Amino acid sequence: MSAIPTHFDSKAAEEKWDRLWTEWGIYRFEEDSHRETFVIDTPPPTVSGSLHVGHVFSYTQTDVTARFHRMRGRNVFYPMGWDDNGLPTERRVQNYYHVRCVPGVAPQAGASRQTRAGDEQRKGPPRSISRDDFIALCLELTREDEKAFKALWRRLALSVDWSLEYSTIDANSRRIAQWSFLDLFQKGQVYNLEAPAMWDVDFGTAVAQAEVEDRMTHGAYHRLRFGVLGMDLTLEIATTRPELLPACVGVAAHPDDDRYRSLFGKQAVSPLFRVPIPIFPTELADPEKGTGILMVCTFGDATDVQWWREQGLALRQIIGRDGRLLPVRFGAEGWASLDPEAANRYYAALSGKSVRDARKAVVELLRDAGASASHDHRPPLASDPEPIEHAVKFFEKGDRPLEFVTTRQWFVRVLDHKSDLVALGERIRWHPDFMRARYRNWTENLQLDWCISRQRFFGVSFPVWYPIDMEGRADHSRPILASAASLPMDPTTSAPPAYREEQRDQAGGFRAESDVFDTWFTSSLTPRIAGRRFLDETGHARLFPMDLRPQSHEIIRTWAFYTIVKAFLHDKTLPWLNVGISGWVLDPDRKKMSKSRGNVVTPLHLLDQYGADAVRYWSAGAKLGVDTAYDEKVFKIGRRLTTKVFNASKFVLSQTGPDGDVTRPLDLGFLARLRETAVRATAELDSFDHAAALDLTEHFFWNGFTDTYIELAKARARSENDPAGRSSAVAALRLGLKTLLRLLAPFLPYVTEEAWSWHFSSTEAKSIHIAPWPGDDDFAGLPDTKDCGAAFDAAMAFLESVHRAKTTAGASVGRHLSRLCCESHPRTAALLRLVEGDLVSAARVASLMIEERADIAEGSVEVARIELAPQLNRDS
Repeated sequence: MSAIPTHFDSKAAEEKWDRLWTEWGIYRFEEDSHRETFVIDTPPPTVSGSLHVGHVFSYTQTDVTARFHRMRGRNVFYPMGWDDNGLPTERRVQNYYHVRCVPGVAPQAGASRQTRAGDEQRKGPPRSISRDDFIALCLELTREDEKAFKALWRRLALSVDWSLEYSTIDANSRRIAQWSFLDLFQKGQVYNLEAPAMWDVDFGTAVAQAEVEDRMTHGAYHRLRFGVLGMDLTLEIATTRPELLPACVGVAAHPDDDRYRSLFGKQAVSPLFRVPIPIFPTELADPEKGTGILMVCTFGDATDVQWWREQGLALRQIIGRDGRLLPVRFGAEGWASLDPEAANRYYAALSGKSVRDARKAVVELLRDAGASASHDHRPPLASDPEPIEHAVKFFEKGDRPLEFVTTRQWFVRVLDHKSDLVALGERIRWHPDFMRARYRNWTENLQLDWCISRQRFFGVSFPVWYPIDMEGRADHSRPILASAASLPMDPTTSAPPAYREEQRDQAGGFRAESDVFDTWFTSSLTPRIAGRRFLDETGHARLFPMDLRPQSHEIIRTWAFYTIVKAFLHDKTLPWLNVGISGWVLDPDRKKMSKSRGNVVTPLHLLDQYGADAVRYWSAGAKLGVDTAYDEKVFKIGRRLTTKVFNASKFVLSQTGPDGDVTRPLDLGFLARLRETAVRATAELDSFDHAAALDLTEHFFWNGFTDTYIELAKARARSENDPAGRSSAVAALRLGLKTLLRLLAPFLPYVTEEAWSWHFSSTEAKSIHIAPWPGDDDFAGLPDTKDCGAAFDAAMAFLESVHRAKTTAGASVGRHLSRLCCESHPRTAALLRLVEGDLVSAARVASLMIEERADIAEGSVEVARIELAPQLNRDS
């Protein structure tokens, strides 16, 4: 047995065991092994700043599962990646260096070797840099962030195979993402189209439906008076977006609304701009909302887009990519007006303004009676704006509401496959199961195909060019695709086949696609990216479908959905068999911790103060799918458990005696209950309920082992007069410790490895984390323990009752007793007599009487009489 230290130094243990685990390679996936595999599609964290306890929370839960299956003898495939391309990284780089990317700016020597911008630099405008220099800064900063993330993951003891490490911007990830595009193109599952798309005006890019969230926002209803062409009639229409009045192309009401049924097929006339616009019926209009009749504009929301397509309405785009109103001219083609001169005069007061400023300005214009389009010539604004709070759609990372802007984008077909995608979701096992409904509801309610193009810089390039005709126009209907052999490639620096570089952007030449993939287009391929070395037929069969996708619930609509989409479109298969959905970490106000809210807690000080095992204990104690409040009291409980494991291990391994079998009823009963605990904990972990497994194991460790069995067996384990009883106790103590250490190892990897190394590493596996999981073999050869298990339960009840009686008598639990009389049911009394010798020593009693009472519930023990032994006079 190796030397046992006096105290558990968590920091020293973390450094030592991380080094040894790496040297031993115990977490390596064995490529040539024929053992059963367990394959995890690990979430690549976004590399855009520091990690917080929310990350620690969810990634620890996955690691518990990985460690459990490794100890079950499975060949665990557990990779780690870094999601380092996309908008979060760009925003971090912009803020960190105080720069902005401006395509067309010439690269500068040394621009990629920058330091963090100081306060003085930040007082001025951001420095403009080239696309190449900006990408270089993104790569540089993400590499530094990855080092910090990796150091934290290793200290937290994530049992990752670091030989499988990847980033979503590395050459392999780019190759696989570009291959995915080519494959989907050949299958007819991607297309490009100039159409309205959701647009974030600050980031200057299109976004997908899955990246959109509703935020409650202050607004107002504005009641506007419209005229009806050829009729002395006024329509009052309520809108929250009066600034879109110049883009009004229709008026709609429910077909069964008697107020407006006679107007369908006629034309309304808009105030200010006097544009004749069709009035049409639609089932989507709500008669109870506002005045029951509404403006259709290009474009206020997704429903406007739907009506525009269905009704063949005019396209009048007034909001530009920068979020300001574009210059337009009424009277020109597509901009009909009954009074173009007045329309242009009013619009001049709006052109170039932001959406917010244009809204204020148009409200003032609508107060002018001369702007009326109704027969009574009253001011178009029927009443003062009515304040409301309503849900408005934002890009999940954006600061201003989304707009619909007509642009050319690439899309993946998902609406055509909704029923297949729903069916695939039903075949996957969701943990907890109710998360299945979130996936199903999202999929069934999709309205748009997946927009995969982003007008950004730090991302994976589309492997596409377009031919340019002799008038200098790019023909987007005939994209030129790169060859699979050329991947990964960048079309902005490579020429397409049969073209020369000098033909770039020239008439008769080619133009590169400048957009990059939506980051989810690459992240949805993590099963393929992580398994890059194993994609031949044999390797593919070993890894796919993967066993587990762990992730949080807010990205079911993105990461889970898109990965299922890719697996279906590429291979008509499932990406994984199980999805484990983690909850959120909540701050004391029950709000989700997130960097954007500024309420996060970083984990390093927690690791320093409590140790990694204690932090892992807090994480593993939360069930999947359940949000958990951040509470440092739980870290203290975890630290206490860690200390107790250390001290209990020291005690057990310090007990020695002759080798022998476990024969005594108390010892056999303890092992029987331990075996049952191991069976139940195993079943919970097999069901991905790590929290229940930890609760079972921890409860037995305290109640069944340290607080009872050790106390009951302690005297016999040291007895010089009962060699057989001593050897039975020592053997049971060691088997109990060996079993409990392994049951706790996935949760507390450092302290259990430390304790294992003192004795068991020389006779068993050198690391507890590759030792066999507790099972039947550990308890083979033990005699029938049915009565013994019940006797152990009775002994626990006896000890608890005696401790309670001593406390009531004002004595410590270690106080010796002269006499003790206990009462119990006859069958319980018989069980107590099986272990009476251990009861006497544990209670420290000179004379014990066990009396029978039929009216006491079986299993209960009551102290009838207690007599404290005289305390020795210290002066005598």
